[in-house]
Amino acid sequence: MAARSTANVLKMMGKTPSIMKDYLFLFAQEHVEFRVPELQSLVGIHGIKMEMIETHINTSPFLVVQLPSEECAVKIMGRCILAKSIIELWARGNSRQEVYDKLSDFPKDQSSLFSGEDQSFCLRVHTFGKTLTGEKKLSIIQDVVKHLNFKGPVNLSNPDNMFFLYEDYGINPNTAPEEPYNVYFGRWICDGQRKLADTYSVKKRHFIGNTSMDAALSFIMANQAKITPNSFVFDPFVGTGSLLISAAHFGAYVMGADINYETIHGCGKSSRTNQIYRGKDENIRANLRQYGLEHSYIDVLMADFSCNVWREQPMFDAIITDPPYGIRESTRKIGSKKEAKIEEEHLDGHIPSSRSYSLADIFTDLLNFSARYLRLNGSLVYWLPTHRPEYNDDHIPRHPCLTLVSNSEQPLSSTIGRRLITMIKTRHSYECEDTAEMREDLYQNHNGIRSKVFITAEEKQKRKLEKMENHGKGKSTVHVS
Repeated sequence: MAARSTANVLKMMGKTPSIMKDYLFLFAQEHVEFRVPELQSLVGIHGIKMEMIETHINTSPFLVVQLPSEECAVKIMGRCILAKSIIELWARGNSRQEVYDKLSDFPKDQSSLFSGEDQSFCLRVHTFGKTLTGEKKLSIIQDVVKHLNFKGPVNLSNPDNMFFLYEDYGINPNTAPEEPYNVYFGRWICDGQRKLADTYSVKKRHFIGNTSMDAALSFIMANQAKITPNSFVFDPFVGTGSLLISAAHFGAYVMGADINYETIHGCGKSSRTNQIYRGKDENIRANLRQYGLEHSYIDVLMADFSCNVWREQPMFDAIITDPPYGIRESTRKIGSKKEAKIEEEHLDGHIPSSRSYSLADIFTDLLNFSARYLRLNGSLVYWLPTHRPEYNDDHIPRHPCLTLVSNSEQPLSSTIGRRLITMIKTRHSYECEDTAEMREDLYQNHNGIRSKVFITAEEKQKRKLEKMENHGKGKSTVHVS
């Protein structure tokens, strides 16, 4: 579609575009808590001024913001995963008639830029929370055209300009009102990068594991880490390298580390249902090669994160990681309760034994490592597992050198979730005497979260048995959860 930029058209006419204009984001209905943090990160990457003129409601797919220009909107959508599209907002109201009235009063010198006889157009009606008939949509389109006085031809396949009218009927289609709560009309600017989730889908990945990160979430993490071309990115719990792929897509140089010998070397049993053992070419490098990103690959190390092997100096622009929670993959570090001496002739090829690595120690080590090895203003983005009934913001680990930027939840079940934490390094480690702080009582052992999952299941089973016994005795018991 050969849509013209408002700013470019105004410049051609010798006019100066307005400083801030209203734009409407249309979001996908997933990962709703991550929408605003992703937008704020992208605004920061491009140095764009964005004003949120309303508080975003997670149940709504719409968000109105003010941006300096159409070019700024295009830059944001060039990386945005959660936004479907963005329009230049011409009118909004609580009814169609209110929008029609505002369109009648819309400045002619602006609407005429896109409604001339030489410009084809297309107008579409989309509804949220209710389905309208084709006849009703056509009636709405005709009413809109009357108020805008478009003179150009209609072109449904490849128009010069596309316009959308969005109607919001709420989140419950079963109780949708006759008339919409909100109506928005504007000129389509561009779509977001939803296609990346399919292009990089784990289902199409050459090398995968039991806990390979979903592609969409990997790109959201890369955006929140503000990864740009030539960034140096590290994942200390790299697994099969999903996070490295998203970082490399945005032009970063990537490396990782993991304690799992079989994962790092791409050997052992396969995670695929129709395959017993991994192939010789199943490894992280092969995944990057699959997407033409091998040039961004530095290396991956077999290393125990609890044992520091690095010379202390700020070197990474971003650390993005998904530490093990002890549910599907165990949390391990090198060590043994038994004292063992390895003879020198047996050192080559020796794989040391490992023992449990408490969640409290994992996240304490992660924040301390980030404070030492991130560059100033570098980002730490990681997942923190939570027991949802007990969670509050005091559970988030803290470090005097790291400033919390965002904290968004992804529910995994009614009791277990994980939170995507983004922190920025704002002070050098040598300026901070304190180390990371964490509520050890919540993550006191290597399978603390896992035990809560199964304890909850046991409690449910116990209550079920009690209910059956009481029912057999002719009693009724009410349990408050």
